[in-house]
Amino acid sequence: MYDHINNFKRSATQFTFGSITLAIVTLASLHLQTHFAATAFGYLLVILLFSLIGSFVASSALSVLAIAALAYYFAPPAFSLRIDDPQVLLVVVAFFTVSIVGTHLIGKVRQEREAARETAAELRRSAADLKDREKRWRAIFEHNPSMYVMVDEAGTVLNVNTFGATQLGYACSELIGQSILGVFLEEDRAFARKCIRTCLEEIGQSQTWEAQKVKKDGSILWVRENAKAMLWADERPVVLIACEDITERKRTELALQRSEAHLAQAQELSNTGSFSWNVATGEAFWSKELYRILQLDPQTVPAPELIVARTHPDDRASVKETIDQAMRDPKNFEHEYRLVLPDGSVKHIHARARTTRTATGDIDFVGAATDITAARQAEQQLRRSEAYLAEAQRLSHTGSWSWDVYRLDFIYRSAEVDRLFGFKPQEAVSIETIRSRIHPDDLPRLQEVQRLARDDKDGRFEYDFRILLPDGSMRHIHSVAHVVVGSDGNVSELIGTHMDVTEQYAARDRLESTLAALLESEQRFRDYAETASDWLWETGPDHQVTHLSEHTSAAGILATGLMGMLRWDIACDVEEEPEKWRQHRATLEAHLPFRDLVYRTINRMGTPIYVRTSGKPFFGVDGNFLGYRGVSTDITAIIRADQAEQQLRKAQAELAHVTRVTTLGELTTTIAHEINQPLAAIISNADACLGWMNRETPDLSAARSSVEWIIEDAIRASEVIRRVRALAKKGEIEMLPLDINDVVKDVIALVTRELISHQVALKTDLTAALPAIYGDRIQLQQVIINLVMNGIEAMDAVTDRTRELVIQSSRDDMGHVWLAVTDSGVGIAENDADRVLDPFFTTKSNGLGMGLSICRSIVEAHGGRLSIARKRGPGASFRFDLPLHQEVVS
Repeated sequence: MYDHINNFKRSATQFTFGSITLAIVTLASLHLQTHFAATAFGYLLVILLFSLIGSFVASSALSVLAIAALAYYFAPPAFSLRIDDPQVLLVVVAFFTVSIVGTHLIGKVRQEREAARETAAELRRSAADLKDREKRWRAIFEHNPSMYVMVDEAGTVLNVNTFGATQLGYACSELIGQSILGVFLEEDRAFARKCIRTCLEEIGQSQTWEAQKVKKDGSILWVRENAKAMLWADERPVVLIACEDITERKRTELALQRSEAHLAQAQELSNTGSFSWNVATGEAFWSKELYRILQLDPQTVPAPELIVARTHPDDRASVKETIDQAMRDPKNFEHEYRLVLPDGSVKHIHARARTTRTATGDIDFVGAATDITAARQAEQQLRRSEAYLAEAQRLSHTGSWSWDVYRLDFIYRSAEVDRLFGFKPQEAVSIETIRSRIHPDDLPRLQEVQRLARDDKDGRFEYDFRILLPDGSMRHIHSVAHVVVGSDGNVSELIGTHMDVTEQYAARDRLESTLAALLESEQRFRDYAETASDWLWETGPDHQVTHLSEHTSAAGILATGLMGMLRWDIACDVEEEPEKWRQHRATLEAHLPFRDLVYRTINRMGTPIYVRTSGKPFFGVDGNFLGYRGVSTDITAIIRADQAEQQLRKAQAELAHVTRVTTLGELTTTIAHEINQPLAAIISNADACLGWMNRETPDLSAARSSVEWIIEDAIRASEVIRRVRALAKKGEIEMLPLDINDVVKDVIALVTRELISHQVALKTDLTAALPAIYGDRIQLQQVIINLVMNGIEAMDAVTDRTRELVIQSSRDDMGHVWLAVTDSGVGIAENDADRVLDPFFTTKSNGLGMGLSICRSIVEAHGGRLSIARKRGPGASFRFDLPLHQEVVS
């Protein structure tokens, strides 16, 4: 009602003022005598202007009033209400239409503007209300004691509350716009992406997970996250995440898990399982490792009967007795038994338990069961190794022993020592019996060694003596020994080896005889060479001898009566070498020159001689073949010398072989150690393999790795045996391209134990990528071993400085490869420097003087040179140079 009254008032006011304005316009138009159309336009403006005030009705009334005024005052004929002119009528109709339509449109626009104004006012009120509510919720969001994060589908942080940012050590501005993955550990980022992706795939569904976040200072924060994806105002998906700090709870859980894992791992590493057993209630607990040892399903309820069922039949009675005794009279117990597992394998178990009393007063047994299978197998392997060692001593004729320097009796002697002395195995012998088996001339030397051993706590002794056997035969023994100091600081025993070197002595005697014969033969052939000379000969077209130098017969070089004979009739080796003579006769028939034909004949004294002859055909002026002319040489001395040299080399090779075998005997401890190491590793890896295979779910990958390690250790043991067999092998020289550094590495593997036992530090300076040499690997190994062992022995007496042995290899300016072995020992006296490489020269009281001589022979046979290098400071340095592989081939 109130609105109707206001509208009426507004319409009346509009009509009144509009009528006054129309009157003013009418008067002005009459005064100015304006055109009908102009006046109509003025009326229209007034009507449209006043239509802005409000009512459409008032505007319509003004339009009617304006038309009446136009018709009365301005339409022709003037001052009448008739309108006869069609144009005027058209203007009046247009005026009325425009005024009515314009008034309606303006009214409509004004209404819409009013509505828009009211709507805007409503929106302002709603915005203020929303802002107020947002402020309240923002305060709740910012100060809630939980971390809240909003991220988009790409993981970019859209918003984060102050508490959450502070909890991570950041300001909100540092996180907003950054990837949420930046606060996760590198290894957890893929997991975080997956969680966000899951939320986006299941919009509206809550997701929960636990994760670690990295704070700005690098520390770790464990959180439990609840997340849900929702659609934003523009239908864009976002993920809302609420995080709960669970760091302390997680640390407690991890500490407990770590403790349990450490205990389980300790039990697994030690092959020890723990158990408890309440005698009164029968309740029992077994650890995971005990289930594994017994090869039972961890879900199985533990009971003593299960152990009895798995016990070896031979041990079952004792296990039952132990259990029954524990039930009758609870007290600590310890016993050892065997298990027979489902796969047929046998395990040795050592179990110990002690009694404890529970809060209810019951007796509990708490104990541990250890798998000692490996130890028992190691004991068996040790016994087997001892058998191998005894066999090795038998093969190398080397016995080991321990001698009490005060009681003068064997503490221990191996079976080979009994064989060397001619004793029965483990026969009780007196000191008089032992002395009776030693050559009288060598007995003072052995007594001197015993006296020195009692006084010298760091002593190492090496000496030779002879054993007289009951059958009258004699053995030469080479012995190496060192003292053992007891806990009281006094020498308690002497430990060493006896090696039968009888064959070596015999070889030396044969070598001396061979050398003497060789010297005599060389002198004889030298005399022949000095008195012999070449002679000339000539044959006719039928190849019969027609001419010889006169001095050949006078000197007795050739037999008499050779004139007119054919060369193959003179020779004595036609039947032995028919192919050589067939080719020679073919050459003669083709009238071709020949050179250096060697054949055997006899001189005038009937002694075989060797002749080397060369000839050239000659022809007459008419081109007819006339025969051959040539020269012959008596090369008997050369042939004999070659044969003698071959015999010498054969003798030297035999001596070198004996030396290598002797060295092997000295390295018995090293060889046994090098073989026992991979054998022990094989046992450990095999046991580990069984453990992996015996799991409930066999770990084939780990088992395969264990088998691969077994193969590697077996190859390593095989390589040691190969080296030993190669050194002990007596065979032909095999010249092949070699890397000298590889040869050095093989030697180091064999002498490492000797270096350790003599407290010698080894230093190598091997130049990499050296060119190949051409040689026999075994012989070069022998040279290096000999030089290394000489260096070790030379440092035995050194106590005031470090015992250091240096092996160097390089290439010199001449293109040769060289290797040097340098020690810091007593050195070589200046007077002995020129003789140290000569045969039978030695500075050792028990040496043969052949080691360095053999080394020089081997090096020279390889086209090289062995020398003593000048060295500043104490010690000695031996060096040998070898030509390159290409030089030897060319």
